[in-house]
Amino acid sequence: MPDAPAGTPTPTISTHVLDTEAGGPAAGVHVTLYKLGEDERPIRLTQALTDADGRVRDLLGRAMSPGIYRLEFRPGLRAPAGAGEAAFFDRLAVDLRIDDTTRSYHVPLLLAPFSLTTYRGT
Repeated sequence: MPDAPAGTPTPTISTHVLDTEAGGPAAGVHVTLYKLGEDERPIRLTQALTDADGRVRDLLGRAMSPGIYRLEFRPGLRAPAGAGEAAFFDRLAVDLRIDDTTRSYHVPLLLAPFSLTTYRGT
C-alpha cells in the first residue's frame, strides 16, 4: 500500500450494532476480526466489545492488505434486552472481500430477537 499523504485518514474496518428490539445501540457485543489465510483458515487480528453507542470504530488497527476478512459477532454473549431470556442467535460471521485498501469499510449489524441484518455502510 503506498504511503498516504499527510492528513489522510488511515483506512479502517468498523461496525455499529443496533438492537432493534430495544430501539438503540447494542453495547457489549463481542466482535472479532479475522483475516483468512491462503488456506482459508482464519487468523485473528483483533477483538473488541461494542461501546455504549454500539460501535467499534477501528477493528483493524494496522495497515490493510487485500484479501478476505471475517467479522464475527457474538450477540449471545451480551445480556439480552428481554427479561432473562437467552438470545436465539449466538454467533454471526460475515466474510468480506477487500480489494481496495485505500478506503474504509463499515459493516453495521441490526439485531432483533429472531433476525439479523447486515449491509455495507459508509
